Amino acid sequence: MKTIWYWFYNLTFIPFAKGFLFFAQLFHPKIKIGLKGRRKLFENLIIDLAGVDRKKKMVWFHSASMGEFEQAKPIIERIKTEKDVNIIVTFFSPSGYTNSLKYPFADVITYFPFDTALAAKRFLNLVRPNLAIFMRYDIWPNMIWQLEQKSIPCMIVDATMRKKTPRKWAVAKSFHKSLFSCFTKILTVSENDSENFGEFGLDKNKITAVGDTRFDRVYQKSLDAKQKKLFREDFFKDKKVFVLGSSWESDEEVLLPALQKVMKNDERVITIIVPHEPTVLHVEYLENQLHGKYETIRFSLLNNYKGERIIIIDSIGVLLTLYYYAHIAYVGGSFKQGIHNVLEPAVYGIPVVFGPKHENSQEALVMVKNGGGITIKNKKEAYRV
Repeated sequence: MKTIWYWFYNLTFIPFAKGFLFFAQLFHPKIKIGLKGRRKLFENLIIDLAGVDRKKKMVWFHSASMGEFEQAKPIIERIKTEKDVNIIVTFFSPSGYTNSLKYPFADVITYFPFDTALAAKRFLNLVRPNLAIFMRYDIWPNMIWQLEQKSIPCMIVDATMRKKTPRKWAVAKSFHKSLFSCFTKILTVSENDSENFGEFGLDKNKITAVGDTRFDRVYQKSLDAKQKKLFREDFFKDKKVFVLGSSWESDEEVLLPALQKVMKNDERVITIIVPHEPTVLHVEYLENQLHGKYETIRFSLLNNYKGERIIIIDSIGVLLTLYYYAHIAYVGGSFKQGIHNVLEPAVYGIPVVFGPKHENSQEALVMVKNGGGITIKNKKEAYRV
């Protein structure tokens, strides 16, 4: 079946994906940036690899974006501390790549190539990894099939699989089995996930529940966050701080009207809004939405602070530290495709609020069950919280 899926994928999906991306870049800047960044991928990779000691073993980590890369960091740093190896890191998204270029534990950082059979083969011939590690879910068929063909060990780490997923539907199940069966190991976050992977008819010896590196990373970052000083000591004195984290417009449409009512009734409340993607357009959208209601200030302009009660974060990499200052937090994505990381605010022992779409997070379900998480479905419920 792998041969059938190989030809189907390369004769149907790849041509469609190329055409889609060509037109999509006209409307989506992020796609355009990603395509532009890959134009000289191999030329730049050859230069980067020239500065690496090829006598050492090469361990390759792939992450979709920043979130998955954060989960990879505890493993990368442990390996670098204990083993004399080279680490190459690849990203699918431009944001992950751009914001990780200065990561000190990686010897090479680059984009993941477009998933054609030729590009996958060329990438592996250049890098010659001794081990390939894919974080969580971002796996690409041609690359996986090429890894198996070259007998290069590969694994998924922090793997999750829901009981009910389209990937288990008849035809899709056969396709995904052709991918998962190529992995040397599938390291899942729980026994339930291991059982769900087992339903693809895989060798059970390949599947092991080892836990989630997000716990390690969030705990370590929380310790680091306490040492960072984003605000002066008395900045939030006698204030109640609400952090709206990783927000999308769908979250803001529900939360902002409720927050405005709360802030009107209690002058001690300060709101920090952290967009999931703090682009100029999103920041300006928030400023326009709040114009005439409350004074806002961008985080980058905080030196000019004059008592504004809404702070809009226009940079990345500070969310976990911001949760440290919060008395209550909302985690975004739960009015859109699925909730983001609830562990980050929970590590500080504060109440965590989120919307109805949180089934993708086992931690969110456990928090609701044990009273640490609060679910809201609309503006009225948001105000009551």
